[in-house]
Amino acid sequence: MKSTALETVEAALAAIQARDQELHAWQAVDADFARRQARALDAGPPRGLLHGIPVGVKDIFDTADLPTEYGSPIYKGHRPAADAACVAAARAAGAVILGKTVTTEFATMVPAATVHPKNPKHTPGGSSSGSAAAVAAGMVRFAFGTQTVGSIIRPAAYCGVVGYKPSFGTLSRSGMKMGCDTLDTAGVIARSVEDAALLVAGSAMRPDLLEIGDFKNPELGLCRSPNWRHMSPQGAAAFEAAAKRLADKGARLVDFELDFQELDAAASTILVYEMARALAYEITNHRERVSPMLLERVDSGAAMPYEQYAKAVAYATDCRRRLRDLTGDVDAILTPSATGEAPLGLGSTGNTAMNRLWTLLHGPCVTVPAGNGPGGLPLGVQLVGLSGSDAKTLAVARWVEHVVN
Repeated sequence: MKSTALETVEAALAAIQARDQELHAWQAVDADFARRQARALDAGPPRGLLHGIPVGVKDIFDTADLPTEYGSPIYKGHRPAADAACVAAARAAGAVILGKTVTTEFATMVPAATVHPKNPKHTPGGSSSGSAAAVAAGMVRFAFGTQTVGSIIRPAAYCGVVGYKPSFGTLSRSGMKMGCDTLDTAGVIARSVEDAALLVAGSAMRPDLLEIGDFKNPELGLCRSPNWRHMSPQGAAAFEAAAKRLADKGARLVDFELDFQELDAAASTILVYEMARALAYEITNHRERVSPMLLERVDSGAAMPYEQYAKAVAYATDCRRRLRDLTGDVDAILTPSATGEAPLGLGSTGNTAMNRLWTLLHGPCVTVPAGNGPGGLPLGVQLVGLSGSDAKTLAVARWVEHVVN
């Protein structure tokens, strides 16, 4: 017999109660608010694709019924007047907004309190650290995240779950605290590729994303990317082993060279330039409450000449055009999700080298679990597509998900 919305919510609340004092995945949970939503759903007809399913919301998205603090003491207790657009759409589709998951400061590189659900001495990644840990710990089926550099794909890979960064603009960013207009992308972290597609389909009002079909024996462009030098030896070996498993199961692998040598520098230029302007209010009025690490990045962006930024934007635009010519008949690009396992220590959220280029190229990225590394922590492989090819990329990712483990 199918569970009621209230029963599903109670199970989620019990899971949070059992582990969150250890993991610190949640910034705010209002159990009574969650139960009220569930009872209202149980009392009425089915609302939509997400009816009765609890959802975690990264605390970079506005919520009218829960505090929204953006990972910063500047906004402690802040209560927006309205939900972010994707949150409102999820609620309209029947989702239960369970609570706010922890984000790093303004969804940047400064670590937050969340720890890895399999080993608390390791980072869970960031900036969607709370969403990744909450899903990996079984507290929710899925949660919203955001990616400016690698903030969905990397933590999902570290924690052994699915991360889906849709094509740029698929999920509305209205009501999301912006840091970098060219890069910021709303997405999800989930237990499976199908769950990831479900949450985006419901909250982007894109039911076509559920029609991903069955994909067999895809042609994959094996891409080590210009940043391959950042891979740990263990991470590189694990990626090669995963690629071999896929080939053994019928995937056709072709070497794919991404010869965009200046794209990494362009991503960094765009990031710091736009972030300095996006955080102008906070830096002007609350400079002493911004972390030194973030201040250094913002100050460098504020001093950057416009011509340098404009050149980087033009280069990125040209790379997106060239990527369409390069992909040919490849169904998706296969590339590492991260440089290796989640690193030891909580002073960093990990290396973003395997994510930066793909985020700037604006296409869909999906990471699926690919076993554990030598340290016993999860690894992932990443499937990347051209902008707008989300359904196809999800279909390939689902095939890989079922085959690689």
